[in-house]
Amino acid sequence: MGKAKAPQPPDPRETSAASTSTNLGTAIANAYLGNVDQITPDGTLTYGQSGTYDWNDPYTGQTYEVPTFTATQTLSGAQQAIKDQSDGAEFNLAKLANDQSAFLNDYMTSPIDLSSDNVGNYVNNHYLDDFNGEWDRSFEDYGSRLSNQGIKQGSDAYQRAMSEFSQNRSNARDNLYGNLYSSAQNAITAERNQPINEITALLSGSQVSQPNYVATGQPTIATTDTAGIINNEYNQRLGIWQQQQQARQNLLGGLFGLGASLLGG
Repeated sequence: MGKAKAPQPPDPRETSAASTSTNLGTAIANAYLGNVDQITPDGTLTYGQSGTYDWNDPYTGQTYEVPTFTATQTLSGAQQAIKDQSDGAEFNLAKLANDQSAFLNDYMTSPIDLSSDNVGNYVNNHYLDDFNGEWDRSFEDYGSRLSNQGIKQGSDAYQRAMSEFSQNRSNARDNLYGNLYSSAQNAITAERNQPINEITALLSGSQVSQPNYVATGQPTIATTDTAGIINNEYNQRLGIWQQQQQARQNLLGGLFGLGASLLGG
């Protein structure tokens, strides 16, 4: 009876190459299954293989050709026309902001003037006309009331009343400056910032739009445990060989025992 040889264990490199090749093929199949073209009323999304690249397995040294894909979005005619108009409007806003911002170099070199004199002048120029108009009308009404009360012009009572009216008007004017001082400061600041805010608003309407990427489905094919299959097959052959060896040893042991008993008899 010839002695059977033990099965050789799998070559690690061959096992790795087989496993890598199977898994890579599964991954490529998944990519093709996941790249599903989409057709909508507003446009389409299509996929196509755009090329390949060579991937080198650092363990086995084997090179694999891996496909690469490109997703292309195409708008419908109506949506493309809308986008063209929107892009044109945003471009015009950006160009206008650029043109208008040129004067800021000189404009910003002059500091904002919030001194008391300038704030006071602002109050005079923007609020004093209404104040004077209101008090002038009050003066006419006040003179009529004094006349109806029998207080004649030139009299001491008339002079005292007019003096009191003038003092009230002066106090009211002081209060006007005090009450409107902060408002005047805010107004001066707002006027100063107005051209800057306008340019900022133009720029906010001309923001660069980020590309709209569409998430695609990724169906999964389970990878094949090639290394496990190879090792299991080796273990099975090894087990069979071990059983054969055990049977052979048992047979030889039985033969030796029979021969010894015959010789002893």
